[in-house]
Amino acid sequence: MTTWRAEVLFFDFDGTLIDSKIDIATSVNLTLRDLGLTIRSREEIFSFVGDGVKRLLRLSVGEENCGQYEKALEIFRKHYLEHCVETTRFYPGIWEVLHHYQDRRKAIVTNKSLEYTLSIVDGLHAQDLFHHVEAPRDTMELKPEPVMLLRALEGLGIDPSEAVMIGDSTNDVRAAQAAGIRSCAVGYGYGNREKVAALRPDFYCENPKDLLGLF
Repeated sequence: MTTWRAEVLFFDFDGTLIDSKIDIATSVNLTLRDLGLTIRSREEIFSFVGDGVKRLLRLSVGEENCGQYEKALEIFRKHYLEHCVETTRFYPGIWEVLHHYQDRRKAIVTNKSLEYTLSIVDGLHAQDLFHHVEAPRDTMELKPEPVMLLRALEGLGIDPSEAVMIGDSTNDVRAAQAAGIRSCAVGYGYGNREKVAALRPDFYCENPKDLLGLF
């Protein structure tokens, strides 16, 4: 049990709070189908997740079809807004974590587009659980850049020493370290555990229940 108390908990979204990869893969393949391009395996698409929708679609479309990238973005938006809460759910135990920390402020800091993030939060009826949602305004702000974390700290009026960033990937740990806040890595998401561990996060949790009482 730690004696340090986090006043604000920043959460990554995909791979930390929610398991969204099947809906993402479905929407990517519907996009590729509409463009007449080769469908990809779910596992391949899963490996593209984590650095924002633009990189996801650029990799999914492929370098040889880069001329169709802008069209892919447009088509994907329609499909993903339709399918984004078809199978996407909070990881088992996350609902309990969010309610356990009901006396703290909680924010989502994600590389996912704001439109998609808010649509999923609404679809999961979780609007009242978060005080703030921070998403990239352009690709230069994507984690591991600390821009979104710093903006969230400022918006909430919180000192970096009072916050923790919880996420599954090296992007989350590196962004936290660059912003001067504590980091907590989780081992159940999409990230590479060895690469995350090599960054020496302040905390590590194998399962959502391990987050209970940690901060």
